[in-house]
Amino acid sequence: MQPILKINLSTQAFEDYQIPDEWQRDYLGAASLAARILYADLTADLDPLSPESPLLILTGPLTGTAGPAVGRFVVAGKSPATRLWAESNVGGFFGVELRKAGYDGIWLTGESASPSYLWLNDGKPELRAADHLMGQDTYEIQTSLQTETGSKSTKILSIGIAGENKVAFAGLFCDHGRAAGRTGLGAVMGSRNLKAIAVRGTGAIPLARPDEFKGLRSGANRTLKTDPMTSVLSDLGSAGAADYLDYLGEMPKKYFSAGALEGADKVSGSSVAETILVGKKACHACVIACGRVVNIGDGEKRKGPEYETLVGFGPNLGLTDAVFATRMGELCDRYGMDVISASGTLGLAYSLFEQGIISTKDTDGLSLNWGNAESAETLLHQMARREGFGALLADGALALGKHFGVAEQAVQVNGLELAYHDPRGASGMALVYATSPRGACHNQSDYFLADIGQVDESLGLEYFDRYAGAEKAANVALHQDWRTIGNALVLCHFANVPPETVLDLVNAACGLDLDLDGLMLAGERAWNLKRRINLNLGLVGADDHLPDPILQPLPDGGAEGYVIPFDEMLAAYYTARSWDENGVPLPEKLEELGLVDL
Repeated sequence: MQPILKINLSTQAFEDYQIPDEWQRDYLGAASLAARILYADLTADLDPLSPESPLLILTGPLTGTAGPAVGRFVVAGKSPATRLWAESNVGGFFGVELRKAGYDGIWLTGESASPSYLWLNDGKPELRAADHLMGQDTYEIQTSLQTETGSKSTKILSIGIAGENKVAFAGLFCDHGRAAGRTGLGAVMGSRNLKAIAVRGTGAIPLARPDEFKGLRSGANRTLKTDPMTSVLSDLGSAGAADYLDYLGEMPKKYFSAGALEGADKVSGSSVAETILVGKKACHACVIACGRVVNIGDGEKRKGPEYETLVGFGPNLGLTDAVFATRMGELCDRYGMDVISASGTLGLAYSLFEQGIISTKDTDGLSLNWGNAESAETLLHQMARREGFGALLADGALALGKHFGVAEQAVQVNGLELAYHDPRGASGMALVYATSPRGACHNQSDYFLADIGQVDESLGLEYFDRYAGAEKAANVALHQDWRTIGNALVLCHFANVPPETVLDLVNAACGLDLDLDGLMLAGERAWNLKRRINLNLGLVGADDHLPDPILQPLPDGGAEGYVIPFDEMLAAYYTARSWDENGVPLPEKLEELGLVDL
């Protein structure tokens, strides 16, 4: 691997950090390797917004290789929203450019004395003043810094106004809406007085066995192009299965309180394709091109909405307008806020308003009735700017619930708002949300796909009915391990690449000789390492939970009446993981994974 650029923003000192070879072999890259690098630095008493708190941007060994959907990178640290392990996975072109500039990562500590940005030009780092950039949104700053660095090829990773204001779910953004959105790491970057990182590189991407890799890469991309899932994603985007998920009762409505909503079909991928779609966009060298380009009636082409955006600013708020969801998604991107957490926090506010727990006296006159789009947009502006009632929402759903004495109504796990895949429609997601190292996350395992039939038997995965309980626990753990591999490489979860092909690509890129069991062991090792990090940060077994609203049956829709047998599922999961009754990995499991002496 190439070195990591380590920067102390307080002293403006730069150094190259070389990752130990054994860490590269055992953890491969990106999120898994980030956990190993930061293990000793993440402590329970560490304030995530303090200068001592590390922020690590890290690529994977496949990033930029033009392999099957591998243009991604991760950002990692300690979350200001959850105070647990934080990682956020993002596509686009920035990670590729970073590797071309001679580095596989950037490791930030300290705090700049004044607003600054990092300019990394072909291995030459420089901190520059950024006073003139403050207040710019994530789209504006790309234009500003490309002009300032003299090249439209410069790639920028930045925070928006939300990051400057340390909103708990602020993210880091690149390439007009590609987001490292979850866990609030944009607030961490904002606390460092660092507005952006601009990178330009012209070097080659390193490969251990380049000739072998190129042949494998070409074959993998050809195969991926013919995969049925690729076709759906290319034609309809990430919301391609929205109609079916709605049918199953897996698409949340009215903040997870309803199973059906008239007009929900208007926020599906097919509806977007029929009404506002005008083009597609892809991350670096990706043959899928799931990104949407839309025209919402103003003559401008802009980023189209993904599934989470359509649902979060649609049925979640009692709305069914794809144009409105598009506008709200763009506002989140420009302000630099996570779509899921922003819309989820709004959903809680609407739910509390419906119950009479809050009123117009609390909201500065805003009516938060289901379907009120105008109030939602007003609050989104307020959240980013920490103004008015929106200032309360800026700290997330759990904080909002606590403020009004109803924390149990916040649909979150460990401070992170649930993604828009209701586990009452696909029960495997119950374990995914409860045990994910970063809170209620669907990108640590999109097990809802397995629940509707997408399983790979070569990994030992089995199909279980979507309402099955404890019997699928070991399956969920295995699926998490596999997705952990993807988040280490970094391989997009949308790329339905056979495991043996992934194995061959890894071996050729890294110069390894792993078999599939060895690859899966690396995934299990990293999952347990992140568990150890969270236990060190204060996590206890009781934190592996589902919020109360999710444990109640839905009154209608495709999952009507189903109650998740969560306690039995969690006990079976602990057994499958070789964790004790408190969710702590057993000594023999740590020994097996080489995690005893860290």
